[in-house]
Amino acid sequence: MDFSAVNWLAVIAAAVLACLFGAAWYMALSKPWLKAAKLDAATMKKSPLPFVISFIAELVMALVMALIVTAMTGGEPTLVAGLVFGFVLWLGFVATTLSVNHRYENFGWDLTLIDGGHWLGVLLIIGAVIGWFGAAAS
Repeated sequence: MDFSAVNWLAVIAAAVLACLFGAAWYMALSKPWLKAAKLDAATMKKSPLPFVISFIAELVMALVMALIVTAMTGGEPTLVAGLVFGFVLWLGFVATTLSVNHRYENFGWDLTLIDGGHWLGVLLIIGAVIGWFGAAAS
């Protein structure tokens, strides 16, 4: 892995934008998500920890996306390449994992669609930002 090609500004920007997208997504879909997840907002424990973990996870995703897109494009990431890799990684790993896990956990497809849509948006945003910013300056 060539970490010297990582555009760290792009990684941080991608994670921040992905986090903001997640906040907007789940605020807009909070009622259907709570119902689909079989949760009661009144009894949920309020903690900043899930938000911290989400941001760290999005930083890791952005770093991995930067490594993959840069390696697969010969060191010349583009917006289109970032979007394509974001979609392919979502389809290959996220959509499949959520579909399997939610079936074992006895959740409906509504939760899978809400969560899957969120992660699709996250990976497309991360890919777009990584591709748009390009590789680190030499």
